[in-house]
Amino acid sequence: MLGNSEPAPVLVDVDGIPISGLFAPAPEPRAVVLALHGGATTSAYFDCLGHPELSLLRLGPAAGFTVIALDRPGYGASRPYGDEVADGQRRVDLMYAAVDRILGDLPRGAGLFVLAHSAGSELAVRMAADPERGPRLLGVELSGTGRERQPLAEEILTVRPRPDNARVGKLLWQPGRLYPPEHVGGGLIGAAGPRYEGTLLNEWPEQHFPALAARIRVPVRFTAADHEQVWRNDPEGLREVAALFSAAPRLIFETQDDAGHNISIGYTATAYHLKVLAFAEECAVARRAGAYSDPAEQFDGAAAPEQRR
Repeated sequence: MLGNSEPAPVLVDVDGIPISGLFAPAPEPRAVVLALHGGATTSAYFDCLGHPELSLLRLGPAAGFTVIALDRPGYGASRPYGDEVADGQRRVDLMYAAVDRILGDLPRGAGLFVLAHSAGSELAVRMAADPERGPRLLGVELSGTGRERQPLAEEILTVRPRPDNARVGKLLWQPGRLYPPEHVGGGLIGAAGPRYEGTLLNEWPEQHFPALAARIRVPVRFTAADHEQVWRNDPEGLREVAALFSAAPRLIFETQDDAGHNISIGYTATAYHLKVLAFAEECAVARRAGAYSDPAEQFDGAAAPEQRR
């Protein structure tokens, strides 16, 4: 399943801040998917250079979804404005406004669904927790994040004044057999991140994530890669994350087999993207029906032992 056209570069101005990205519209979309990349990359993360069969931006329209992959504030065209977009609420406003400017009068189907990876999850959670616009989202998909880092990741990422790039690269891109060889290390999609992000990511697990997740009132899907080396992906670690989403009407946790941290670049990216689009479709159906499906909490598609009601 591949789209017939290349994703189109887009650039919009939002209150003097240029926001860039890639746009792949469907003629009559079932919904719109906003994709937010992680740290040290750009929206190109969702097009997997040289491997169109792994691209979310090509799969989405073929499955009936418009996909917008935006360069998060401080990346892409907005890189020179990194210090001006450090405030979380401003970044939320920029993303919502950029989506509106890109879509204009184009059809949106059932509404907007947000998919985010790694550091992009911080922005997605903020968008979903927004008191006015968050409840209008169809749902949220998060991957490459968590509540607690694995011991080796904690050792590597907390080195000051800055972590060793070679050790970080190995942490994020191993085992290499899970990725197209030319992508291992991230050189094809790498980008310098804004200064605010380093501090923010250290504060994320204990400060921002718990406070924001509790305010989300739309369905949430959380995917852990089975070869994740940054965040805890064991059952107990995922339970701790699940406990944060106390107000979500539907919460699903799944493990993606044969996947590393960079889940949308690996060989199982298409399998992962299909599952996310299926969840977005379920959210669209639930929105039209005015109800969410039970059970409220699921792990790998199976009902959790203790259900939240």
